[in-house]
Amino acid sequence: MTRPHLPPRVLDVGAFVLCVGPMLIELFRSEKGEPSAAGVVAIVAICLPVLVRRQHPELALTAAMVLLFGVTETTPVYQTIAVSPVVCAYALASLRGRRSFWAAPPSMLLVAYILATYSPHSLFDVDTARNLGLVVLPLALGVMAHDRRTMLAGLVERAETAERTREEETRRRVGEERLRIARDVHDVVAHAMVAINVQAGVGAHLLERDPERARATLRDIKRVSGEALDDLRSMLGILRDPQDEDAPIRPTADLAALDDLRDGLAAAGVDVDVTIDPGAFPLPASIGATGYRIVQEALTNVLRHAGTTTARVRVARTDDRVLIEVEDDGTGTAPTDDSGSGNGVRGMRERALAAGGTLEAGPRPEGGWRVSASLPAGAPT
Repeated sequence: MTRPHLPPRVLDVGAFVLCVGPMLIELFRSEKGEPSAAGVVAIVAICLPVLVRRQHPELALTAAMVLLFGVTETTPVYQTIAVSPVVCAYALASLRGRRSFWAAPPSMLLVAYILATYSPHSLFDVDTARNLGLVVLPLALGVMAHDRRTMLAGLVERAETAERTREEETRRRVGEERLRIARDVHDVVAHAMVAINVQAGVGAHLLERDPERARATLRDIKRVSGEALDDLRSMLGILRDPQDEDAPIRPTADLAALDDLRDGLAAAGVDVDVTIDPGAFPLPASIGATGYRIVQEALTNVLRHAGTTTARVRVARTDDRVLIEVEDDGTGTAPTDDSGSGNGVRGMRERALAAGGTLEAGPRPEGGWRVSASLPAGAPT
């Protein structure tokens, strides 16, 4: 249950009353002198600084210490005379921290002078030591309160910073995962649709002249579309519930599966020469998958733009880098537009950069198009 917070002004008035009350009680119960109007005014005056101790702590403590002389001159009050200075000293230390200890030496000297001049106790009496201790004690307690608030504020700030950092990191990872999924979906769907489109055109052209080849083309369309659907079903299964063991998960395609790409494009009428250096393996799974998707997108662009029937894919390893090169001899419009996210050349370049590599794409001097990627080979996983 949360306690209600009183307005600061109400707390100030309450502190004022608590300071005035004990002093008036001691005044009227004292047997060492008669109460007077001047004494009551002096008591009220020394307690007034309590009302402004939050806004002006230095001024409040100074005023309370100076007004001690008025109380000692007009009243026989000694036991409760330090109440107002104690409250003001605590407020000063609580607001200013360790810097407030500058007030301790002059305050102790002033209290010692008052006790030596007006108090009935000896300067070396126990009551004198107690009253001098009342100068340092509130300062020490106020400093402790100030340090505790500072420490708690620091802990809260660090916790909030850590929470913001976690939220930002979560959003960043979600964004990266969305981008990765978008790229994978684009690569799978684009490659399959382009291959199906080309094969459908070939099948329609051969339907009457060569029915057997037309049927083979239809079987290739069925195979390509089935593989694309399996890939999409695997992705959606993981997205639906990553912990679902029954979700269909296909092995991640890597550079070792380039022969499947070659066979698929051969059915679409494109002859792909694949040369893979055996020394390029093994590779980390993420690098292998990135390289495969880059080759897949480059060959999809060959089907879509190049207007060629031949392409070459070379995979080799140099020191700690795996080099991937895709070339064609086409004469069609090259995919020079890098606009969009996850599409075309820009998508391949983003994949390479995300893996810590580089990618270059552009026309060949002798004609056609060339895509060259360099990826970190890393340690085998």
